[in-house]
Amino acid sequence: MGISNGPKEKVTASVTATGAQYPVWKRWVRFESHDGKIYGGEPVDFDLDVGLAIANKEEVAVRVVEGGCALDYEAQFTGETRGIHKLLPPVSQQEAGTVRCIGLNYKEHAAEMKLALPSTPTVFLKADTCIASASDPIVLPSNVECDEADYEVELAIIIGKLCKNVSVADAESYILGYATANDVTARQHQERTSQWSYAKGMDGFCPLGPCIGSTELIPNPAELNLRTFLNGKTMQNGYADDMIFSVPEIVSHLSKGHTLRPGTVIITGTPCGIGISKSPPRFLQPGDKLRINISHGLGTQICDITRD
Repeated sequence: MGISNGPKEKVTASVTATGAQYPVWKRWVRFESHDGKIYGGEPVDFDLDVGLAIANKEEVAVRVVEGGCALDYEAQFTGETRGIHKLLPPVSQQEAGTVRCIGLNYKEHAAEMKLALPSTPTVFLKADTCIASASDPIVLPSNVECDEADYEVELAIIIGKLCKNVSVADAESYILGYATANDVTARQHQERTSQWSYAKGMDGFCPLGPCIGSTELIPNPAELNLRTFLNGKTMQNGYADDMIFSVPEIVSHLSKGHTLRPGTVIITGTPCGIGISKSPPRFLQPGDKLRINISHGLGTQICDITRD
């Protein structure tokens, strides 16, 4: 679930009441500023990789948008600029609600796992408590062994408008934008059951951000390059055009019989190169330096691996 539009929920058209098809911003960040208050807006330096800048302890100036919520298509810039003290997920856990997830959605990933291509999207869920900042450590809980925690760079879709029973042709008009995500997975737990939500649903197991790139900025998500670096070594390097089910097909499928509220986060599968596929397998260890990156301004997650 995301944010409700009120007691009488209707599926809205792709243009808001005042005609805003896109939000005023093209790249959105949400953050706590030095005054202790939470803001949202667009980085002043439009080309800045916010995640890398935060990791390098650089000052990141942001043009503030009124209301601090990415989902308000009518909100305008306030005219003030604020610096980032602490980077937050671009949508909050409360705004996002349950995360919808698509498994086995890249052809090369299916090949490395020696699995047949699915004929329909594989859907599972992650709890809202999975959503974490792109600059916070990934904390491995005590019930996750040292030889099972895995990374999965994924493109996240952020739904912007109440969405139900939409066609593939119309699906993109309900998307606010895209973000970098990591579908962290405890492989031993995943292998013990046919249901994946426990293994993939632990606290902090979906770092999100640093930015949302609007659909105005990214009209064709198939062009996006997804990469994972572990201790400086490239582990994943793929393109979204290798998806089995495209972004519009995923949104349309998930909306059939299901209401996707504004703020809903959908992660869309991972390219080849995950840790369990390596020979020998390479799982995340405390002290590891993990970087997850998607091109076209979506930016880099800088997440060190720690133990609970």
